Amino acid sequence: MNNQLDREAIIEFRNVSYRLADGDGCAVTLLDSVSFTVWRGETLVMLGRSGAGKTTALKLINRLLEPSDGEVRVEGKSTRDWDAIALRRRIGYVIQETGLFPHYTVEENVAIVPRLERWPPDRVAKRVNELLDMVGLDALKFSRRYPHELSGGQRQRVGLARALAADPDILLMDEPFGALDAVTRAEVRREFQALKQRLGKTIVIVTHDIHEAVMLGTRITLVDAGKVSGDFSPEEFLRSNEPAAAAYIAQLREVNTVANSSSSMQRSGECKDRE
Repeated sequence: MNNQLDREAIIEFRNVSYRLADGDGCAVTLLDSVSFTVWRGETLVMLGRSGAGKTTALKLINRLLEPSDGEVRVEGKSTRDWDAIALRRRIGYVIQETGLFPHYTVEENVAIVPRLERWPPDRVAKRVNELLDMVGLDALKFSRRYPHELSGGQRQRVGLARALAADPDILLMDEPFGALDAVTRAEVRREFQALKQRLGKTIVIVTHDIHEAVMLGTRITLVDAGKVSGDFSPEEFLRSNEPAAAAYIAQLREVNTVANSSSSMQRSGECKDRE
């Protein structure tokens, strides 16, 4: 369905602003007249520098914050008209440090929302095992462990499993791989890319990582100083003349240049060895 008229808007920002008071009581604008739409089944990446307003926008979706002006709509209804708890239980939420409860086992962490929803115990147990398997963790090996007994990549996988536990239609992810080392980050990112194609969820990811944005997003919304400065497919982003996108594109080119240079030096060394 390429025509927007045929698509269903799941999340809408309509001229949304968010302000808070600083230490002197003066208003600080974190988001300024932001408008965009997230369509069912797509993965929207909100890309921007630290402090650009990305996480603020994410928290407005599940009503951890409320807009100062404008309206945020989820599934056709203003977030102000949603019961906040009911809304949050319909939305999976993954943060950088996973937010796992340290005194809960892996099984207990994943089962939190299903138990709050009063699922029967056998259904909860089945769902926990299913999700741990989905994120690449052996339930027999990991269910009884506590977060401090896991590696960073394993904790991130448990955080994702917990966010998916009640099978939400919407998944919000705030710098989900940012706390991982580079090798683990690339590995978990690849696994998530394969997983999201199976899940068919509507996903919003906040990141400052251009590689993550291009790899995972079906669409990239560029956020700069509290405003949306562009909305692109990954291919359009890489061809964009938008000034705020230039630094990201240059970063990609720099990495590619270094990689090509390294590859050329390696081939040159191999040729000399053969001489």
